[in-house]
Order: sequence, then C-alpha cells, then structure tokens
Amino acid sequence: MRSIFPSAAVSGRRYALVSSLRAQGFTIGSTDSARPAASDMFLIADGEVPPAPARTVVLGDDGQYVVPSTNGNPARIAFGPNDTAVGNGFVRALLAGPDTPTAADPESLALLALAERVAQADITVLINGPTGTGKEVLARAIHNNSPRRNGPFVAINCAALPETMLEALLFGHQKGAFTGASSGGEGFFRAADGGTILLDEIAEMPLQLQAKLLRVLQEREVVPIGASQPEAVDVRVIACANRDLQGEVAAGRFRADLYYRLSVFPLATKPLAERQQDIPALVATMILRHAGTRQIVPWPTREAIETLVNHEWPGNVRELENVIQRALLFAGGDTIDASHIVFDRPISFTFHQTQPAQVVQLRPPVAAAPAEAATHGAVTLGNVVQMSEFQAIRETLAACGGSRIETARRLGISERTLRYRLAKAREQGEDLARPASVAVSA
Repeated sequence: MRSIFPSAAVSGRRYALVSSLRAQGFTIGSTDSARPAASDMFLIADGEVPPAPARTVVLGDDGQYVVPSTNGNPARIAFGPNDTAVGNGFVRALLAGPDTPTAADPESLALLALAERVAQADITVLINGPTGTGKEVLARAIHNNSPRRNGPFVAINCAALPETMLEALLFGHQKGAFTGASSGGEGFFRAADGGTILLDEIAEMPLQLQAKLLRVLQEREVVPIGASQPEAVDVRVIACANRDLQGEVAAGRFRADLYYRLSVFPLATKPLAERQQDIPALVATMILRHAGTRQIVPWPTREAIETLVNHEWPGNVRELENVIQRALLFAGGDTIDASHIVFDRPISFTFHQTQPAQVVQLRPPVAAAPAEAATHGAVTLGNVVQMSEFQAIRETLAACGGSRIETARRLGISERTLRYRLAKAREQGEDLARPASVAVSA
C-alpha cells in the first residue's frame, strides 16, 4: 500500500484522521526522515503549498465539500467534527489506489491486516462468506500484497462456466482433443502461471473435477485434455465459497481431501449488517466511484447515513452499491439526504397450481392492509421471474422424486445450471429440495 506524507499542520489538527489511515494499512511517512516515492501521496492543510499537486489532498475545516483531483490539480475536501465518519472515508478514498479495500470497522481492519500477513506466505487460502461481502476484493488484496503482485491475477467463477467445458477451461486442451477443438488452449491455470488464480464459488465444482483439482494442488502440474504428459504450473490458489464447505463435505457434495487441501489458511468475511462502521467509508468510496464527471460531488447527510446504517443489507455490499447509484441519480444538488435512499423491497407471492401439475401461475398479492403493504413492498419483474423459476424447480423436483438428472431433463436445462439455481435459492433462504406449501386453485 502506498505511503502518505501528512504535513505538520494536518498531523497536529487531524490526529484522529492520521491514526485512522495508519490503522487502515497506510504507511505514514515524514519528509524529515524519508524521501517520498513517485506513487506516494501528500495530505496538507488548506493554505499550504502542494508539494506535488496531482498527488496531494488539501484538507480544510470550513464548509463541507469534496473535489477529486483533475487536470493535475490537487484534490480538495473540507468537513467539520460532525462529519468525521464520512469525511475520513472521503479522505481515504482520495488517497487510496483503485485496488485498495475499504474498511473502518475494527473487525474488518483486523481481517485486512491478517490478509496482508497471509499474502507474504505463498500458501493456499480459503475465503468463506455470504455473497456480496467482498471475498474477491480480499483475494485481490492478498495478490497485490504478495511477492506475486507483478504476475497475473485470474478470477474464475466455477458456477458460471459450462460444465462440459470446465475441465478444458481450467487445465487447457490440445488441438483435436474433442469436437470443435480446432486449436489448443492453455487453460486458466497455465494463464495464471507466476501469479494467482481465484476459484470463486468452489462449492459448485462437480465432484469428478474436484478430484483433478486436488491433484493439481498436490503435484503443482496440470494435464491438458488430449495430452499425455503433465505440465508444471506455478500458481497460488485462492478459493471462495458462500456456503459452509464442512457442511457440504458432510452432505457428500464436496470432497473432504480437497477441503483440507484448500483450507490451509481460512479467512471469513462477515455480512455488512454486522460491520456497521464500514458503511460510511464504503458510502464515500462508492460516491466518488460513481459520481462521474460531476463538478459537485454530493455529500451524504447524517440522516442519510443513519438510514443506511440501520438497514439490514440482505444483499450486502453489492446492494449498498446499488443504493448509492440510485441516490446519485435522485440527488440533483450537493447533498444526498434520506429521501434519496431507495432500498430493494421484499415481495410476497401466492402461487396457484392449475392442471396439469407442471403449470404454475403467478398472481400478484391481494391488496394488503397498510402495515402489511409496507412490509411486503413493491413487486418487481425480476423478482417475479425468479420466484416463478424457483417454484417451477421445486415442483419438478417433487414430481421427479428428488432426481436432479430427471428434473434438469424435464426443465430443458443442464445439471450444472440446476445446481447453480439451487445454490442461488439457498443463498436467499429457499431450499427448493424441500416441499413448500402452495395455494391450489380448483
């Protein structure tokens, strides 16, 4: 992480800010004892001369504004003691590089500090945590702080790749190895040679491929499809999972030997609702990220921040980013207030089954009482489609006696796609393999 050189005036008047930056992993330098590098940043008080304007943040006490650096001019920010949480977040975002994780909560800072230490040891890492809590951000931070930082970082979503092509995409193939292989492919592992490969949603990898991945981790070599000789690879593996892999092992859906090979050093990210002190800092980072070319960057009011902090955040950081982008759209002036905060709304459905049993009809909820309507919120097209899909999968599974192979065949999808849909439903608290009560219309 880059070093920051605060002026004596800033160190004296904004000691808490400087301490916060140090806690977030920045090296706090002094021009009396060290010479700044070309990538280091300067933090000075309003009225002082910028040492390097394009790499300087000017901090004022009067007013409430933030102006990013443009055309070689210094960035400028001002805020009072009542806006410390958001103000410090803006300062951090202005000083940090684009790959620097955002954190302010003590547990999040401790996790980043631990990840920085893990980065120095060239070992396999398993990151567990709910969807949208920053697992890939943490993985990138490990790579960027490791001796492999100058090598490639290759991120793979195991659930998004076609099952029939997953082995070839991971390990490579030779020309003519299968129908359509008109040329060879190196595969993601060889593409990541000398760097880091991130295997996201590792729990969705088929069991037969898990055995081949285990061999790669043990032998540090891959055998491309169609090849007879293994090829050595020098990669660091980071795996991510949004489900409890020990539970998956117990259920027979994940190999125990692969789990222990991946879990050399386990890390865990927490839901956003459990680390509320991160929210103001994340809000500041996202406002700067999505403000675009605005001459005035809107500043969130205390009421807006309180509204955000008190939300449950079922979608975690991804949901927060959606909310901030909406707020920037609604805020036409220089502030974001509570009225500009629009959350995703939960919905309620009644499912009606008609003849034959495979046909499912969706009806919007009957007009609810005011209190009930406030709880259910508005129905969106995306949620209607998703709930209809979940219900169709649940009913087809029941009709097929729980057979996933037959269910996938009847629905006209691959087994891999079915597994992905089942996993997606579990993330949202829906176990589609269990029967659910539905309202049946005659």
